[in-house]
Parts: sequence; C-alpha cells; structure tokens
Amino acid sequence: MRLAAFRRPSDEPGDRLTGLVLGQGEHLRIHPFAVDADLVVLLAQSRDRREQLADEAAAGDGLPLSDVVLLPPVYPTSMRDFLTFEAHVDGMERGHGAPGVPEDWYLAPIFLFMAPHAVTGPYDDVEMPPDTERLDFELELAAIVCRDVRNASPEEARDAIGGYCVMNDWSARDVQGREMKLKLGPSKGKDFATTIGPWVVTADELEGFRDADGFLDLPMTVSVNGVQVGADRSGHMGWSFEQLVQHASRASWVKAGEVLASGTCASGSLAESWGRTGSLTPPPLQVGDVVEMTVEHIGTIRNHVVSAASTAPPVPPARRRVATSA
Repeated sequence: MRLAAFRRPSDEPGDRLTGLVLGQGEHLRIHPFAVDADLVVLLAQSRDRREQLADEAAAGDGLPLSDVVLLPPVYPTSMRDFLTFEAHVDGMERGHGAPGVPEDWYLAPIFLFMAPHAVTGPYDDVEMPPDTERLDFELELAAIVCRDVRNASPEEARDAIGGYCVMNDWSARDVQGREMKLKLGPSKGKDFATTIGPWVVTADELEGFRDADGFLDLPMTVSVNGVQVGADRSGHMGWSFEQLVQHASRASWVKAGEVLASGTCASGSLAESWGRTGSLTPPPLQVGDVVEMTVEHIGTIRNHVVSAASTAPPVPPARRRVATSA
C-alpha cells in the first residue's frame, strides 16, 4: 500500500491530507482518506484495519497528480541518518586521504541527527544554500517509525517500521568539510534541505523483496539532468533497518514519526566520485540542475535546484580573546 500526504492547490499552505495512491503513470490517482486520517497513525494500524480504511478511500474519486501538491509524507519528530554502505564509506575515506574503511565502522551502525524542519516535498524546488560551491546530493532509503520503542527486541524493531520512502540528503560539501575539521557537525552543511517521498510504501508490501539475510534488496538510481550518475542496491547495506531501529533504541527512545535513513549508497553522491578520482568529476550541482532519484518498488523524487529567494545574513566571526599577562 502506498500512502501520500498532499494538499490541493486551492488549499491553505498549512493544510494536509492523507491519500491512498493507486495506479501507475498517467493512471495514478490519489484517493483521500477521511479528513482526520494521519499517515503515521495509519501505518500503526493492523493490516486488516488499514485495508478496510483503504477500501473506503478507494471507493471515492481519485485525484490525478496534476491536481495535487505532494507534501513530505511525514514531518518527522526526529531524523537519524546512518552510515551503512561500506563501499560509500571506502570512497569517502579515500577522498580524505585515508586508506579505506576504518575498522571502527564495523563495530556499530553510527548515525547523526538531522534537521527535521528542513524536509521538502518530493517535487519541490530546492534553493541553493549560501557559502557553497560544492552542492551535492545523497541517494538514500528511509524507514518511517510508527511505534515508540526503547531497547527494542528484533520483533519490536520490525513492528516499529511502518513503511519506506526515498530520501535525498542534500549536502554542501565545502561547508560540511570546514565544520567537521572541528570534530563537530555537520550542521550548516546539511540543515537546509532533505527531500523525502514521494509517498510511503507500507512495510508489508515489500516483504517479498528481502534477500536471504532478511535485508530489503531494492535497486536504487540517481540522475542529474536526465543522465544517470549513480546506482546501487539497498541489499548492500551493512545492517538491516530492523538492526538500525534496535541500535537507535539502545537506552533511548525512538518515537513514532521518526525517520531513520540508510545513509548514502555506493555511487549515490558526487563526493564519493570526487574522493575516488581526486577531481570534481562529475561537477558540483548548479542552479538549474534537476536531480532525480528512484528506489524501485517505492517511487521517484525529483527536485530542481533554484536560486535562493532571499539573502542569508553574513556569518559573524568569533570575538578573539586577547591574552593578558599574569
């Protein structure tokens, strides 16, 4: 089952409806649920109850994509971005002058917290952030948590995952690099946009795409201006999404409405290519570029990089402390 968040063009900007996605291509339609339906609550329903509500929605008139504005499927309570693709880590480390994957990577699935208020819709324009000449994309798969868990068992971790969507973790690589020299961050290098969508595919719909080890194994591709520049499979993750939920919940709450992302797949970013080749090839993203990402059996997100609508204030330098003699 595919569940989308949307509004009609005539609705108020803050309006938000949940719809059932049926059909493909030009025959795709969004069928609204009851007005008070919440996407995360729907994900937490039993399969039978969700199917009942879906049947009721499907009985009503559907809206073509041209008649709706797709919104981020959720406005996350929190977001965690993991680092689970070994080949991506290898490429990035080589770009930093390291010999390859650090041994510490194999010990546990590390993650960073993201800015949940920075999420953008699947087809929204993304503004060029300030102070960067190395704008990059990052192709990821993300899970939507639908139940609160703490110290989750394997079974609880699986039940906590309501569904999956595509993610683009946009990055200003030069800004990020400066921040991480101080062993903290990234912050402004990543907090300007994160695209999720185009909808959520419920976890039960994807059970048939698990490999022998229980990992979701879905083809992933990214293109810039219609030219494919990266591809991988989600089955190449070092940890499963259930293991990511388990780790995140160790002595900590993982809450309904959280988004947990796989991290960038192999060849899923420009920076990885830069690290492997030692040159800015392919070149950083520019205003006018269109980035399109597809995870098979889930969907496609597509964003146009545009000029900023307003000017960001300058960064104030630190007040230097003048040393005084004792």
